Amino acid sequence: MRIDIVTIFPEFFSVLDVSLLGKARQSGLLELGVHDLRDFTHDRHRTVDDTPYGGGAGMVMKPEPWGEALDALITPASTVIFPSPAGERFTQSIARELAEHPHLVFGCGRYEGIDQRVVENTAGLAAVREISLGDYVLNGGEVASLAMIEAIARLVPGMVGNPESLDEESHEDGLLEYPSYTKPAVWRGHEVPPVLLSGNHGAIAAWRHEQQVQRTRRVRPDLLD
Repeated sequence: MRIDIVTIFPEFFSVLDVSLLGKARQSGLLELGVHDLRDFTHDRHRTVDDTPYGGGAGMVMKPEPWGEALDALITPASTVIFPSPAGERFTQSIARELAEHPHLVFGCGRYEGIDQRVVENTAGLAAVREISLGDYVLNGGEVASLAMIEAIARLVPGMVGNPESLDEESHEDGLLEYPSYTKPAVWRGHEVPPVLLSGNHGAIAAWRHEQQVQRTRRVRPDLLD
């Protein structure tokens, strides 16, 4: 998989060199390019924003540098993702869908967002998704892009050492994940549930499923609906 990121804060993505994503880049499983939007400006101040038409607070990111940056990166096979609080909510099913795409481009907006014509123009050149990380507002698209990249990239075949572990995680089957325990069997007076020490795999599977249902009913009843 190839991932490109356009941002005015390229240093934000240095964390992608660590952990599983860093190893995936070193092995060639994941290609990653981080591009400074200001490199696509042509004035001495490297301006990427201007006042909004119609008035209002804040600044809007100009279309010209975005157009040049995306022209240099995308092909008809690309999928361009604009993190936006006005977009569809990011879910595990969307992460799994996007993990099958060969080339993702993340456009990290700032200020009051990117001129909407950039989104419209890009939609005529490649697939476009406006995606929200949740029902809240961040200062820019960088944090949302990082979260989505990790959620997507870890689903790429070969990324996680034991792929079976992906099937038992929260949201994979519509339920939250069951609680996990390790040694010792008793810690500060708290005991591991006896069923997990029984060796009865059928009973363990039933207990884990029941824990998933109970946790989901308690924490996220909307998922059961």
